Amino acid sequence: MYDIFGKFGAIRQIRVGNTPETRGTAFVVYEDIFDAKNACDHLSGFNVCNRYLVVLYYQPNKAFKKLDADKKKEELDKMKAKYNLNEEK
Repeated sequence: MYDIFGKFGAIRQIRVGNTPETRGTAFVVYEDIFDAKNACDHLSGFNVCNRYLVVLYYQPNKAFKKLDADKKKEELDKMKAKYNLNEEK
C-alpha cells in the first residue's frame, strides 16, 4: 500500500481494517491535504490485484451516524423492556 499511495506524497500512517466489518478497508493519512486530494483523484478506480480501489475522503459525520443510530435503538429497546412496552397494538 505504501508503494501505491506513497507516489502521491508523504504518508503519515496507513491503518488497515482488521475486523469483519472493516475487512477490505484502509485509512491512508497524508502529511499534506493536497497530496491526499491528488491521490484521491488519481487512484479512485485503479485496479490492484483484480480489485478496483474506491478512494474517498474521510467524513466523520457519516462514519459515526450509523453508530449513533445503533446506540439510540439499543437505548430505546432498553426503555421498552424496562417499562414492559411491546410493539403489538
